[in-house]
Amino acid sequence: MAVPSLNKVQLIGNLTRDPNLRYTAKNTAVCTFGIATNRTWSGADGGEKQESVEFHNIVAWSKLADICGQILHKGDKAYVEGRLQTRDWKGEDGSDRRTTEIVIDNMILLRSRSGGGEYNASDDDYAKGPSDDGASKPAQKKASSKKKKTQNDDDDQVMESSSAEDIADDVPF
Repeated sequence: MAVPSLNKVQLIGNLTRDPNLRYTAKNTAVCTFGIATNRTWSGADGGEKQESVEFHNIVAWSKLADICGQILHKGDKAYVEGRLQTRDWKGEDGSDRRTTEIVIDNMILLRSRSGGGEYNASDDDYAKGPSDDGASKPAQKKASSKKKKTQNDDDDQVMESSSAEDIADDVPF
């Protein structure tokens, strides 16, 4: 029996650029953006603090791509969860090119530049990106959050809320 493997990435960082939302020839949404993560440490001798920054290329597909294109902006802090994927292709000059990106299947807007609230994309139906043979993977649906009604400027509005237990499953720490 083969031992299963794991390809999972969880990041919390700031968007380095506005999302770029495009559509494939088959009208499937694909959204790309960048996230920067910071790491700070002190040397073993307790010396000066040092910091490094990593830049990550993020890709979202289908409904999640539409959501990312609508609500994310440069500077926003977001949690993303997905898998690493490496692609090879020929450049315009004929040279071999390679990139590693994170294909996400979950995104939570933690803090927006305009002070907006949290949005958990895992509560929506969306399809993961196409497989290597071009066929779409089946849609994934997670349990929906409890719903409650609130009154806002005389308009009934349905807002999603999560219990602490639901949030604990989504937070990576």
